[in-house]
Amino acid sequence: QAIQAINGYTNMSAEEFTNMIFQKIDVNNDGELTLEEFINGVEKDEDLMELITKSFDLSNVLKVIQNG
Repeated sequence: QAIQAINGYTNMSAEEFTNMIFQKIDVNNDGELTLEEFINGVEKDEDLMELITKSFDLSNVLKVIQNG
């Protein structure tokens, strides 16, 4: 569902989008994203941050991050 929501903002297929995300932010190339990898990856990639921000209300996620 998340990828379908994002797909409204990109011309990529869900598979292409997922592959792009993993190529950009799966730093240890284990095929899984930890919360730390996700946060660091999104913070470092302005385009990805904009895309995700447009697609989701991240206020709850930001509250969790801020509260540790």
